[in-house]
Formats: sequence, structure tokens, C-alpha cells
Amino acid sequence: MVVQSPEQLTQAIKEEAHRLGFELVGISSVSDPPHEQSFADWLQEGYGGEMAYMTRTEQARRHPSTWLPWARSVVSVAMNYYTPFPRETHQAGAPKGWISRYAWGEDYHTVFESRLDALLGWIRNTVGEEVQGKAYVDAGPVLEKGFAGLAGIGWIGKNTLLISPKHGSYFFLGELFLSLELPADQPIRNRCGSCDLCLKACPTDAFVGPYRLDARRCISYLTIELKGSIPAQIRPLIGSHIFGCDICQEVCPYNVNIEASKEPAFQPREGLHAPELIPLLALNDEQFRSWFKGSPLKRSKRRGVLRNVAVALGNLGSAESIPALARLLSDPEPLVRGHAAWALGRTGTTEARAALDEALARETDPDVKVEIAQALTGGAPSH
Repeated sequence: MVVQSPEQLTQAIKEEAHRLGFELVGISSVSDPPHEQSFADWLQEGYGGEMAYMTRTEQARRHPSTWLPWARSVVSVAMNYYTPFPRETHQAGAPKGWISRYAWGEDYHTVFESRLDALLGWIRNTVGEEVQGKAYVDAGPVLEKGFAGLAGIGWIGKNTLLISPKHGSYFFLGELFLSLELPADQPIRNRCGSCDLCLKACPTDAFVGPYRLDARRCISYLTIELKGSIPAQIRPLIGSHIFGCDICQEVCPYNVNIEASKEPAFQPREGLHAPELIPLLALNDEQFRSWFKGSPLKRSKRRGVLRNVAVALGNLGSAESIPALARLLSDPEPLVRGHAAWALGRTGTTEARAALDEALARETDPDVKVEIAQALTGGAPSH
């Protein structure tokens, strides 16, 4: 293929990206993202919680030309992952939990990386000369939403997510940095208006204001990014969420009547939409790795997922979960034992109390002992 101009090449790149399965494609220059100072302020105020990788890469995220001096353009791409399976509004039968929609299918990193590599190969073949390129998918020091906004894919909404007027916010983002000078697309205006449904719907009050999220209170952060103990005062607000949330997306008017994803990799794997919780407590490390092979849930590891499941069961107050939670009081992971104790304390039954009494007598970890003691007295651990 012979491309006559940068404009023709840009159009051809977009067509190829669409052919590869990316619903949204936009191009921007490699400049400092428009909200880089807001990002710095967000980190300074501590709203990033324990996401130390954000602080380590702050300057690179704010000033991409300092570490990609050869890059001239960024191709931002988005792929829809929405599937029309509803959130269960009541618990009938076995207690079930909620996993964020983005994690129902295969790991999006794998899907995106292979297709962005294919797009880069196509560009090199088309241009007929050496083109430097580097793809990133939620793993490099890139302010993805900033570049996608510059490229006209959407605007950053009050819930801090990128929103497309036609496709809502249920999509993954990826970037391909190129050494080519390409015509940039125009950003689109913010269309949130006076709507604040997302801010009001958050059960943990994680939004300190429009466009301002305190990750330390966000259910997605607490169930995925946080590696240690979930603060006891927030646990009751998490409900039955065991990996991610989605509430601020579910109430967004732009996510009404959006098309479902046609991508096979993002269709729900068996057991990941509203999973039964009690069977998850029985998974050992090997079973966990096997069950969640190729799934985003592997990121939280067994200890994190079982921590979250214990909290969900404590909030649901299911008496049938007591034997499984009691067995967790002997789990090798202190984090799991502590949260199982909290969950048992929430049930308040004689059986739960007996299990806690027995566990307290043998427990050696000081933090877990505090959790068990507080569960027995009905208080909350001070952490």
C-alpha cells in the first residue's frame, strides 16, 4: 500500500485499528497531558493510597517526552468490554458476590498487547521504512485517560473515568507511541453538565468532589490495589464486592442502552458473573491459580481474593458460611485469618463465637489476635 500523505496514513491507521477490533481510535501529539498538574496534586494529597508505583513514575507520567524523546504521536485505542448481565439485586439461595465487569473475561492486557503489536507491524510495512513504536496497556508510566481525551475518544467524567458520548465508559484503553508525525484529532467537550449521579451513588463516599477520587475509600482500590488489611470502618460499606465495583458506571446516563461487546475474549467466564462465595473459600494456592488462569483476578492473588470474599460474607450475614469461615481461621495467611474473624464476628451466632474462642487460644499473629478479640467483643480493630 502506498500512502500519499500524513492524512491518508492517519486514516489508514484508524481503519486498520478498527479491523483489529478497536471500536474507538484517536491520535494526539506527544505533549504533557492536560491534567498532569492535577495528577501531581492528587498524589501530594495522598489520594493514591499505597499505589507507590504512581509516585515512582510521577515525572514520567507528567512529561512523556523525557523518556520517549523519539515519539511524536500517540495512537489511543479503546475496546468495549460491556456484557449485558445484570447485577443481582437480592440474595436468593447461596450467597453470591460481585466482580467488576472488566474482569469477567480474559486478561485485557494480553488481548491489547498482541493487537497493538500487530498494528505497529502493519504501520511499519505500510510506511516502508523504520518506525519506532512502543505500546502500553495499563502497565507503563502513561496517563492514559489524558492522551485518550486529547485524541477525542472521550472526556474525563466526574467519576474520573473516560466517557464516550456513544460508547459510555465500559472500555479498555491502550496507547501506541510512534516516531511518526501524524495529524492530531480534536478533543471533545465535557458533557457531564450538572449530573452528579456517580458522586452520590458511591457507597463509601470515595469522591471528595467532582473529578476527585480518594482511592483509599474506593471499593476498586480496596479490593484490588490494597495488599494489606481493609480498614475495619469501611468493610461494612463494601457490600458483596469481591473484585472491583462498577457502581459509578452503572448510574451514568451515558452507559444506558450501550452496545454489548462482540469480543469473544471479554465474554463472561463460567462462575465469574455473580460467583457463589462459599466455594471460593476452599481454594488452595494451586486451585486458585488454575481457576483464575488468564483472568485479571490473579492480580489480587489468593490471599487478596479470600480476604475480599470473607468481607462480603460478613456483610451478607449468611449463617451457612460460618463453617467455611471457621476453617479459614487456620489458613496459612494471617490476612485471610483476620478478615475471616471479622466476618464471623458479624454473624454473631453461638457457632461463630465458639470458633473465634478456639482460634484466639492458638493464634500467634498479633494483628490477627486483635481482629479475633474485636470480633468477640463486637468492636472494630483500630487500623
